[in-house]
Amino acid sequence: MKNLPIGIQTLSKIIEGDFVYVDKTEIAYSLIQKAGYYFLSRPRRFGKSLFLDTLKEIFEGNKELFKGLYIYDKWDWEVKYPVLRVSLGSGVHKTVQDLSENLLWILKKTERDLGINCNTNLKPKQCFEHLLFSAYEKYNQKVVILIDEYDKPILDNITDKDVAREMRDAMKDFYGVIKDNDAYIQFVFITGVSKFSKMNLFSGLNNLEDITLHPHYGNICGYTHNDLLTVFEEHLREADMQKVKQWYNGYNYFGDKVYNPFDILLFISNEFEFRNYWWETGNPSFLIDMLKTQNYYIPELENFTANEEILNTFDVERIELVALLWQTGYLTITKKSSTLFGIKYLLNTPNREIQTSLNSLFITYLTGQVTEKLKYQEKLFNMLDKPDLEGFKDALFTLFASISYTNFTNSKLYKYEGYYGSVVYAYLASIGLDIIPEDITNLGRMDLSAKLEDKVFIFEFKLAEKATGKALKQIKEKRYWEKYQDFKDIYLIGIEFSREQRNIIGYEWEKV
Repeated sequence: MKNLPIGIQTLSKIIEGDFVYVDKTEIAYSLIQKAGYYFLSRPRRFGKSLFLDTLKEIFEGNKELFKGLYIYDKWDWEVKYPVLRVSLGSGVHKTVQDLSENLLWILKKTERDLGINCNTNLKPKQCFEHLLFSAYEKYNQKVVILIDEYDKPILDNITDKDVAREMRDAMKDFYGVIKDNDAYIQFVFITGVSKFSKMNLFSGLNNLEDITLHPHYGNICGYTHNDLLTVFEEHLREADMQKVKQWYNGYNYFGDKVYNPFDILLFISNEFEFRNYWWETGNPSFLIDMLKTQNYYIPELENFTANEEILNTFDVERIELVALLWQTGYLTITKKSSTLFGIKYLLNTPNREIQTSLNSLFITYLTGQVTEKLKYQEKLFNMLDKPDLEGFKDALFTLFASISYTNFTNSKLYKYEGYYGSVVYAYLASIGLDIIPEDITNLGRMDLSAKLEDKVFIFEFKLAEKATGKALKQIKEKRYWEKYQDFKDIYLIGIEFSREQRNIIGYEWEKV
């Protein structure tokens, strides 16, 4: 059984060390057959660095690494290209000086690899340009430029706009070398997490083709389900593959739906234990900072309809939270459609891992609850699983009663009906229920439906001065349950909240 390439981003180490490798060289071959400038956005730990290293080995003509792979008998290995590779994935850049020193260190390594010397007094941009032209002259061949994690210096400072702006301007100056030296360049491939505006960061590089959502390159990073059934067949023989799919599959870039490789490798390594492997390696605290800037209705963030302008609106001066959630992998595209006003996309969480983890983060933002969160999650799940809807009411009441008053001191969230619906939604989504916010029927739109095995729960929330019964009455009058008549058990739950008491003042339920 082959070894698992956990954390390995170098093709030669994977091939020579007998590690599992999912062959991406067919996609690489179709990409490099013509000279071009390409940009790819994918979330962190998705295989971008390994793909860039694969391109590097192909262009440098290291044929022996590709025995048995798609490209082996198709590429002209006699033609070798000098490669300039810049990876900004390591280290934290807190100042422009940090960035400048790191860039020079990276370029020094490239100097050694290419056998070229750069004047020690040059700035990063000057050294980059000198290397490019010198490599072209020395090897009598156009140069390949591979840039990995191009946006990390900006993302490191995304909550400090002044520093982020300085980083953006410094990187714009550095990347300007590409625009000014087209005559010496064969191929450019740039990867990152975010899609910063090309106008602001790659000014003048009009021939940079964004392949992020190009169907032909949808599988360029990540593992498909077929990869798991074939390449990882021995490793996953005893795994519950349907559950694996629910937990980790679902990222959609208009090829096959794909898995984050990090999840699958850690899942196998940990003997099929279902955990939030990828989520735990990140630090999404920036999401909390952004949520605090304005009042978001949490369920809407996970069932959001966006146009291309919103998904591409990403710059230091203006960052759309939905665009950030999509680009960082916390949301994915579940549906694409054409309208009179252009293309629109429906966004949702890709899988169980992200649904539970993201909503657990939302709970902390909405309630301040951290250590007590698990207690309420277990209680709510148990009450719905039985089901015991009076016990569910008591659990919800205790949950809201335990939210500290200080959580509202600098926030007006509790004054809005959406706040209470958001808390209930986040808790139910965090325990893995199949949730549909703003669930549409032919007679109206229910606030929330939640499915648990053969049971469906239909919720309506109201903010009121006193209990009126209007929430349950609306569910019954609009006959919201009719779309779920295939379910064995259907429960209607109307809940009324008081902004003064910040808790439930009216709760009614019926079984259809």
